[in-house]
Amino acid sequence: MATQTTATHRGLTFLQVAIALQTLAILFQAVTAGLLLSTSHGEVLHSVGARVMYGASMLYVLATILAWRPGGGSPRPILYASGFLVLASVQVVLGIAHMPSLHVPLGVLMFGLSVLALGQALSPRLSERSDTRS
Repeated sequence: MATQTTATHRGLTFLQVAIALQTLAILFQAVTAGLLLSTSHGEVLHSVGARVMYGASMLYVLATILAWRPGGGSPRPILYASGFLVLASVQVVLGIAHMPSLHVPLGVLMFGLSVLALGQALSPRLSERSDTRS
């Protein structure tokens, strides 16, 4: 008789932490963008946040590569993370060029994509919880 065992993951994976950090960094950017209009410190906070967001995007690429190697699964998440890094690069260039008509909508798009990626990264964990309750 064969016995089926399943591995349960406790805690967050590096990939989940990386995408959560990226999502939080983009949310911080939205908040500091509003501060740009109302305080003198807004520009400094937005500038620092841009560096953190860009670093978080690079960390997300690294996390997808590390998550892909052991399992040998599809490299598609690496492509998505790399595409996001390209969007972050364009976002930085548009911000430096002071082009808010393109910078702001791209930031909104990036936040939405990051939230979707976070949801996908957390969804297996949520389904594991519902399986254990049944």
